[in-house]
Amino acid sequence: MRPVRPTRGAPPGPRPVTDAARRRVHDLLDQLGIDIDPQLFERALTHRSWAYENGGSPHNERLEFLGDSVLGVVVTEHLYRTYPDEPEGWLAKMRAAVVNTYALADVARGLELGSLLKLGKGEIGTGGDDKDSILADATEAVIAAVFLSAGRDAAEAFVHALMDPVVATASAEGRSTDWKTALQELAAERGLGAPGYEHTSTGPDHDKRFHAVAVVAGTTYPGAKARSKKLAEQAAARLAHEALSEAG
Repeated sequence: MRPVRPTRGAPPGPRPVTDAARRRVHDLLDQLGIDIDPQLFERALTHRSWAYENGGSPHNERLEFLGDSVLGVVVTEHLYRTYPDEPEGWLAKMRAAVVNTYALADVARGLELGSLLKLGKGEIGTGGDDKDSILADATEAVIAAVFLSAGRDAAEAFVHALMDPVVATASAEGRSTDWKTALQELAAERGLGAPGYEHTSTGPDHDKRFHAVAVVAGTTYPGAKARSKKLAEQAAARLAHEALSEAG
């Protein structure tokens, strides 16, 4: 079930940083025998909104760029080795199911990264510490911080600790889940008509990020970000499908 979002009204304040949240991350690193550079760890949790409000301090976008690549390689190799009899198409669908904004944000929530983020006042006021995109980017940035601090093997172990349970869950839920088809079928069952998708993209041509939202019967559901328009649509369809299912 999706986490409950803040209700409209007074802007939410920053989530208090708890010792438990810090322990959760560092206990995992300790279990894996990983020493992370404290400055890199802090940068990984620094959003550009905070940096811009504080004299242009370094923020986590470069780390997020690196962490995205490390994450993709480790998860892809894990799928390749774990499911030797599955075709390329199935492996690609499974990777899309676990390497996306929604899944990474849930990983961040499990680590309570939201309470550790350094956000600008505007992001704090709009609940930035629980935004999927911000949490997902922070997860990738922390992966990069581990990679730069302790090397490739340590980063691989860290990614496995975070993502292997996500892969296992995705496999158990349905090996061939096509969320766009599933959403279309659910909408048809309820007489809502065919879903549509709206897109935006950011970044240079060689490194574009696509954001997609699903629209069903005039209702726009939460969006998702991915490296391709197709993957962004799949992730957005999943969010819309889950919201419709929960609504009954």
